[in-house]
Amino acid sequence: MRSTGFRRTFVALSVCSLALAASACGSGDDGTASGKTRITVNCEPPKSAKVDRGFFEQDVAAFEKQNPDIDVVAHDAFPCQDPKTFDAKLAGGQMEDVFYTYFTDARHVVDIKQAADLTPYIKELKSYGTIQKQLRDIYTVDGKIYGIPRTGYSMGLIYNRKLFEKAGLDPDQPPTTWEEVRADAKKIAALGGGTVGYADYSAQNQGGWHFTAELYSQGGDVVSADGRKATVDTAEGRAVLQNLHDMRWTDDSMGSKQLLVINDVQQMMGSGKLGMYLSAPDNIPILVKEKGGNYKDLALAPMPGGKGTLIGGDGYMFNKHDTPAQIRAGLKWLDHMFLTPGTGFIGDYARAKKADAPVGLPEPRLFTGAADAKDQQVKKANANVPVENYQAFLDGNHSLQLKIEPPNAQQIYSVLDGTVSAVLTKKDADIDQLLKEASGKIDSILARG
Repeated sequence: MRSTGFRRTFVALSVCSLALAASACGSGDDGTASGKTRITVNCEPPKSAKVDRGFFEQDVAAFEKQNPDIDVVAHDAFPCQDPKTFDAKLAGGQMEDVFYTYFTDARHVVDIKQAADLTPYIKELKSYGTIQKQLRDIYTVDGKIYGIPRTGYSMGLIYNRKLFEKAGLDPDQPPTTWEEVRADAKKIAALGGGTVGYADYSAQNQGGWHFTAELYSQGGDVVSADGRKATVDTAEGRAVLQNLHDMRWTDDSMGSKQLLVINDVQQMMGSGKLGMYLSAPDNIPILVKEKGGNYKDLALAPMPGGKGTLIGGDGYMFNKHDTPAQIRAGLKWLDHMFLTPGTGFIGDYARAKKADAPVGLPEPRLFTGAADAKDQQVKKANANVPVENYQAFLDGNHSLQLKIEPPNAQQIYSVLDGTVSAVLTKKDADIDQLLKEASGKIDSILARG
């Protein structure tokens, strides 16, 4: 799943229709025009997102001025990668030369032989060695490099400091175990007035997504290491569901309304009626700008449980039809736009601050070493949010195993949605039977590939 609002969210209707000829939208030519190397790229912010669109256009123009032999043609998209059309665009030869992917799709694109091998050119990407190895590895298959990470996120626990104080809890000491989450949620719910201690998703595949995150936090896995068998019918899986059941039915700390999705929970938190829920840092500006929240009241802690957390993110891959010149041009473009600390579309924190965009949110660090130090220095110098509210998250993440989503994630999440929703809507739900049934369904999904 995407983490909604991740970094600055880019949404727009694609200017490319599947009905258009390949040469109009993807890699239908040799990438040369008027003596220039031409590359098409996607995930340009829409015109309706005026600030981000302006930043993107400024950065492309600056890149073309520095590289007069390269012509960048940007396409917007809604979303940056639409699962409903993604495979069709690839198969039809209509994908851009440099195209956006979620981490979970990297292996799939390679398996269906639609990605260019970047390995012979990677030395030309100046920033590559500064990127976190675990993120680089997501786009490395059988020793070959097929993509470049651009951003990442990890799940944590957003909580309302004001409600913690009202409930007699220390907002500077957020819960670190699921037992503490349960105890704190019960105290917050006891405030009354419609206040909910802890909320979770259980519809539209989002329940399965959060079950996965919670299973990781317990030290469990959704599928086996070889990707062939389900591993949800375990002590860790039962612990996840039993905790949700007990908070919902024994403590009454999750409220009576269930089958919630992300917008429901964000509304609750923004209105000051929710104590805690799982999310990535990108939810915080949404809670403030769209849901009525206040930065000073919102804090972020690491995933409870202390064993693991779900990570996600995105990057760019290259069309298998790209010429060597297009690959080289695309790598230069990525370096300029996204991978130079303190500058570019994502890293120009001074520019973002002037535009009143949030600076200082605790996104997982993309870079290492000196590059990371520079990125953090510039971010800190331009921070306009209460960074102290996120220190627990940053400190706690160091000890967690960072794990990406399982293969066939959306299909698996659909199965687990039913498991989670049953526990939250039926007091007498049979947890063992639910996990057994889910395990069988996931095995069938994995067997189909």
